[in-house]
Parts: sequence; C-alpha cells; structure tokens
Amino acid sequence: MANALAQETSPYLRQHAENPVDWLPWGPVALERARERDVPLLLSIGYSACHWCHVMERESFEDAATARLMNECFVCVKVDREERPDVDAIYMEAVQSMTGQGGWPLNVFLTPEQLPFYGGTYFPPEPRHGMSAWTQLLQAIAESWEQNRAEIRAGGERLRERLSGAARLSPAAEPPGERALQEAVARLAESYDARNGGFGSPPAYAPKFPQAPVLELLLARGERAMSLATLHAMADGGIHDQVGGGFARYSVDAAWMVPHFEKMLYDNALLARAYLHGWQASGEERLLEVCRDTLDWALREMRGPEGGFFSALDADSEGVEGRFYVWTVAELHEVLGEDANAAIAWLGATEHGNFQGEGGGRFSEPGLNVLQGRGPDPGADARKRIRARLLSAREGRVRPALDDKRLTSWNALMICALADAGAALDESRYLDAAISCAEFLLRDMRDERGRLLRSYNQGRAKIDAFLEDHAFLLEALITLFEASCEERWFHEAMTLAGEMIERFADHEHGGFFSTASDTEELIARRKDLEDSPIPSGSSSAAAGLLRLAQLTGNDEYERHSLGAIALVAEIAPRHPTAFGHMLQALHWRLAPARPIACAVPSATRGPA
Repeated sequence: MANALAQETSPYLRQHAENPVDWLPWGPVALERARERDVPLLLSIGYSACHWCHVMERESFEDAATARLMNECFVCVKVDREERPDVDAIYMEAVQSMTGQGGWPLNVFLTPEQLPFYGGTYFPPEPRHGMSAWTQLLQAIAESWEQNRAEIRAGGERLRERLSGAARLSPAAEPPGERALQEAVARLAESYDARNGGFGSPPAYAPKFPQAPVLELLLARGERAMSLATLHAMADGGIHDQVGGGFARYSVDAAWMVPHFEKMLYDNALLARAYLHGWQASGEERLLEVCRDTLDWALREMRGPEGGFFSALDADSEGVEGRFYVWTVAELHEVLGEDANAAIAWLGATEHGNFQGEGGGRFSEPGLNVLQGRGPDPGADARKRIRARLLSAREGRVRPALDDKRLTSWNALMICALADAGAALDESRYLDAAISCAEFLLRDMRDERGRLLRSYNQGRAKIDAFLEDHAFLLEALITLFEASCEERWFHEAMTLAGEMIERFADHEHGGFFSTASDTEELIARRKDLEDSPIPSGSSSAAAGLLRLAQLTGNDEYERHSLGAIALVAEIAPRHPTAFGHMLQALHWRLAPARPIACAVPSATRGPA
C-alpha cells in the first residue's frame, strides 16, 4: 500500500512511496500530526541520485519491522533536498554542529516545534564500523523523548540561534578592493594540487570536486597555469564520461580517476561554461571539444519536451554503483574490433582493471575499468569512431535512473552555458535551446499570482522559488540578452530584479535572505553565502545586479549588490574556494566594463 509520497512529483519522494514507512512530505500535515501525537519528527533528507540513500532504503526503510518501529515512535517525513534547499540547509548545519560532519542521507530528529536534537547521515541495519544500528538508534531516541522531552526541547531552543547561517553577519564598512582578489588567488595557489590539478587539503587532496566558480575566477583574473591544468586534468580523467560526455559529481581520488558516478545538471552547466571560457582564454581546441560534448550530452539525455532540463542521472543501475559506465578489456575488444588496441591504450583499460570492489555497492569482480583519456591519442577520426561505437553499445545496458524534475535555478545555469556557447561559437542550436528553456521557465514556472516557482514535473510546478532561483534566472536573462540582443530578455531581467529585491533583500544589514519574506516560515531565516558546489543565491544576486547596474546605470542595483559583497569582505579572500562566484562579482566591479554588441533599452524603472 502506497504512503502519502505517491502523490508527489519528486522522483526521489516517489521512490519511497511503496516503503512500509508512513512517510509524509514536509508541510503542515506532518507538523500538525507531530504536535497532536507529541512525538518527534524523523526527518530524512536525500536526493534521487544519492547512492547511500538507496542503500539505506533497501536495508532499513523497506524492512517491515524497522518501518513499524519508525511509525510507532515518530512522524516520518521525507524531503528531496533539491526541492527544499531551505529545509536541507537548516538541518544540515544542525547535524554538522552536533557531529562535525554531514552528508546524505541526512537523518534528523526534531521536536514537534521543528527544533533538531539529534542527527546523522547513513546508519546501517546492524552495528558496523563504530556506527550504531538504525533500530538501536530509533529505540534510544524514543526512550529519551519519553523520559527527557523538556530537556530536549530546551536544548533545541539553544541550538536555534546557531541555525541562521550568515543572517547575523554585519557588513564591512567598505567593499573589498583589488588587494582582496590578489589575496584570493594567492590562497588558491596554496591549496592547489600541482600534480593532479584542482584544489583541496594536502597531502590527500581527496575526494575532489570540480570547482567551476573557482576556475571561472582564475580565468577572469588572467591566471592560466592552475585553471587550464585543472580543466585538462578533469577532461582526461574518469570523472569525465569519455564515451557519452558530461561529468560526474566528484572523484573519490585526487587524480580525477574514479568518480562517484551520479551526473548532476548543475555541474555540467557550470563546467560547460568554464571549458568554453578556458578555450576562449587559451585557444586550445581540446577544451572546446569538452564544452561541446558536455552541452551535447545535456541536449541528448537531459532535455524535456517543453525545453526544460532534467535534474540528474543516478550513480546506480541494476542496484550497483557505476555498472552503466565501466568496461572490461574483453568488452572493448568485442565492441571495437580493429580499433580495440588503440582504444585500450588511449583509455587506460587493463586486464586487472582500475575499479575494484570497495563495498557499498561497488563491484567485487576484477577487470573493470573506468575509462580515461590519458593514453596515446589515436587521432580525431579514431576518437570519434571509438566513442560512437562504445556509446551505441552502452545504450543496450540498463540505464541509471533519471530524476526528471526541472528546477528553476539549475535550468538557469544551463541557459547561461547554452547562450554563452551559442554566441561565442555562432551556433544557433545552442542559443535556440537556451531561448526555449527560458521561455519554459517564464511561462510554466509561475503560480496564479505570477510569482516564480522552483520545481516542475508531470505538468505541475510547485514550491515558492528561493533566492537562488531568482538570482540564477536573473543572470541567465542578462546572458541571454547579451547573446541574442532581444529586448524582451532585458525587460524580463528588470522585472525579476525588482521582485528579488522586494522579497529577499535585507534592508537593515545588507545582502539577501535565502527565503522570501512572504513564504513558509521555518525555525530560522538564513543567508547562505558559500559558492560550493554551485554559486550561492547571494553571490548570484550580487553578480546579476551588478551586471544589470552596468547595463542600466541604476545605482540602486549596485547598492544592493555591494551590500551582499560587503557581508563577506573579510572571509571571502581568506577562503576563496568557498566564494569563487562572489569574488568573480567583485572582479567584475573593479574591472573595466565589458562592451556588448547590442543596444541597451532605456531603463524606465529601478528596483522596488
């Protein structure tokens, strides 16, 4: 019998619809039920492409006895972190403050008043590696609630003050200047992995995530060594799908060799643009090739019929992480025939393999290879032929699950990449796809009042849009205007900027809240500032408003932009990997204005 999640449009929530757990979506029904029963909320947060989310579902949430215990003692709530980044941010910070670490699945216990009092990430069905069994934890929490609920509530109230993100930050008296950007680049050099490219904490430098905002900052500053070396290292590594194009979310090692195989729309939108800009800065055709194969992958595999783009491809297929992407030498010989030896040398495949079983769903048999492009290059014609044959053969495999919801913010990132590429390469198919996506967002991602919404699937849009949705779309509309010279995108950008300032700006301390002033109230109203793994809404708002100020001459846009920059004036230069997009906005402010090749319409009104 299906639970309440069967009515949801999120693929992640629907994955749990047949669990024996009486899951509810986040909302007034769940909160009222917890108050009526006076029992804790068990809040479980994840996303559809999350490997360990699938593992915990199979081990615990599908087990009838475990589900019975959960239902008896708690009101159980499932949240898709991609639909509700506001809920995820609050309770991720709570768990990190309690345990020193975070991740997904995120499992948090809340009082009926939504105050967190205990949490963690993955819990096994039996005690393992120092982790408590999930059922043991459930019993302990239930007993503690029965005996100590007053103390638990008091502790939750004390934690509330720490969950507002940066909302209590005071702005610097002046926005940072050129010296801050110089310091940021110097700090990046200190954390740079000179052997493998990328940034991290030596000596391990692993796991390693693509950091497109950082690479864009370096390219904008004229830095070539670290940025281009990193782009090449990622392009040649296993994190880059050598067969079908696009990038996985991160590499488990320092050398970009073995990925965590899920593919996210946001990574690929950001990286396609970074590779385009890397090519523009260097003229290196390999970087342009990667930009194209990333965009072509998105157009081929991630585009919906209405013009929007799906969210993610799963890491798993047939219940096993990476099965869709890895190859044996025998398989390569079978598919490629006379091209096999050249392909095997180029792609680094061996009889022993480079992807051995490590538990948690990885393969246990030897001889499996994540393909890399680090061997002798067989030449352009051979590369094209090899990829086409491997792609055709791979299409016969069971595909990873697709998260087909469309998110406004992530689609806006793809608009920027497509519009930039369409203009730079004079390719109408990219620009046309950007325009189609923008038309979809402005047409279908609105409520009856005309306000922007976040998530779309099965013909329905839902959830009030957050700051990042407004800000990313603002940047996308400006990019589309500059790429197409169509005035409608400029006017849409002006309208959206006014809505964003009206509903999200902090007029007292500067900057922007992540949630609107007239939407659902949570236990904290946050300002989320860090640009990792994608630009924060705050950084994007600052960048978009600054660009709009340059186009219009309207000082109010610049004032709000500088208010956001001033909040991180001291910390951004010291921690540049967390503020790449905000620092890029600062660079744009200090650099000479960029000319564009189309006329800017007269600005008839400023922000509300």
